[in-house]
Amino acid sequence: MLLYIKISNPNTHHCVNFTMGFPGFPFRLIFLVLLVAAAATLPSEARGGRRRYPWDPIIRWPSDHPQKEEGDTRWAVLVAGSNGFGNYRHQADVCHAYQILKKGGVKDENIVVFMYDDIAMNDLNPRKGVLINHPNGEDVYAGVPKDYTGEQVTAENFYAVLLGDKSALKGGSGKVVDSKPGDRIFIYYSDHGGPGVLGMPNMPYLYGKDFIEVLKKKHTSGTYKEMVIYIEACESGSVFEGLMPDNLNIYVTTASNAEESSWGTYCPGMDPPPPPEYITCLGDLYSVAWMEDSETHNLKRETIEQQYNQVKERTSNYNTYNAGSHVMEYGNTSFKWEKLYLYQGFDPATENLPPNRIEVKERMDVVNQRDADVLFLWERYKKMEDGTKAKAEFLKVITETMLHREHLDGSVDIIGLALFGPDKGPCILKSVRSRGLPLADDWDCLKSTVRLFEAHCGSLTQYGMKHMRAFANICNSGVPLSRIEEACMAACGGRDFAKWSPVNRGYSA
Repeated sequence: MLLYIKISNPNTHHCVNFTMGFPGFPFRLIFLVLLVAAAATLPSEARGGRRRYPWDPIIRWPSDHPQKEEGDTRWAVLVAGSNGFGNYRHQADVCHAYQILKKGGVKDENIVVFMYDDIAMNDLNPRKGVLINHPNGEDVYAGVPKDYTGEQVTAENFYAVLLGDKSALKGGSGKVVDSKPGDRIFIYYSDHGGPGVLGMPNMPYLYGKDFIEVLKKKHTSGTYKEMVIYIEACESGSVFEGLMPDNLNIYVTTASNAEESSWGTYCPGMDPPPPPEYITCLGDLYSVAWMEDSETHNLKRETIEQQYNQVKERTSNYNTYNAGSHVMEYGNTSFKWEKLYLYQGFDPATENLPPNRIEVKERMDVVNQRDADVLFLWERYKKMEDGTKAKAEFLKVITETMLHREHLDGSVDIIGLALFGPDKGPCILKSVRSRGLPLADDWDCLKSTVRLFEAHCGSLTQYGMKHMRAFANICNSGVPLSRIEEACMAACGGRDFAKWSPVNRGYSA
């Protein structure tokens, strides 16, 4: 076992340092002798002469060594990639993350926030101007910078902010990550996702291949030291699987692997439930796991790896993966030993908290991200007055939503049958590649296929993002775009999907 000893006089700056190992009792005795000898080397007043100065004996384990920041800057980019009151939890997640960084001393000028900002003052919000991320939580909305809101929340603006390219911005505050070579960057994203994609409230979606190219470009610019990325989304591992290099000094964790959902929590009817006036989920399992961990530990002592392990266990819902997901890690894992405060800051109120205490293992009630919007619609319907026209009309909204889901699923199945036959079609569409392989060989083909499908079959919506793997597998099989379009026309020709038209909603690619 190694021990680091520092004995210092703060008035004279005289100090003695030791690093030593001691496996048994004789070595502990030697250590005590050295400790006394070290104290003897200090000026007499520090040892109790007529002039008494406060001197501090500090015994530290190696994990407690302070890490130098060298005056470098922490940067953060926080992205809520959805809109609509049914997606309350994503903006609550991002606002909560901002409050953690703010308490940690990260300056507003170094925090860039993307959120549609249609929740806090929404007519359905029971506490106007307030967002909460926990059933008993405080307001996390107050003071959050509104850098990019509404139509400004786009993948294009996100890339421009990360690259520090003000000329490429369209609207917004103009704030970008103007980082220098020694700076550290923290990115947190929360929203819906699908194989190879992350959602955005304004089309197109963020595609894995494009995101990785932006990260490579940022690395080539030499304008950061290290970067940590946390991603909350379904199939979020697929955005990085087989694409993320390990030589960019970027460490990534995702809420799920390449083929599973992530989960909403703190929803109506769950334990613990939100306050009774709420009809939507307040948070997401992975997100509340890392944020509640950060709030209850000393981030000058907790490492990136310790948080990863804690969050991984909690997000699995303590190994109940039918109601939890596999937190994954990608990129450069060599600096996981670093302390979290280098990225998230340090809240002085946590000074006396432990580095990583294991909490009581209580399972969380959760809902699949793709079913959370249906839960919201149902809770809203239940609260409407019986027998009213408004309630009858809203039931039609629920019905149309479910029918469009069935239409998307059925159309993709028919396309698979038309291209590969009834025997091979389902197998090819649902095939999952081995670990280490990217979702698609040709990402341009994937985007073109998505556009063809939406042109003939209607918008994919948040729910339909799950079919990205089927489209990728069609491209991976070498099917030409002309045949793909024929199959889309056969599956959806003649159907009226005006409400779901990409002309109104925008194309996902």
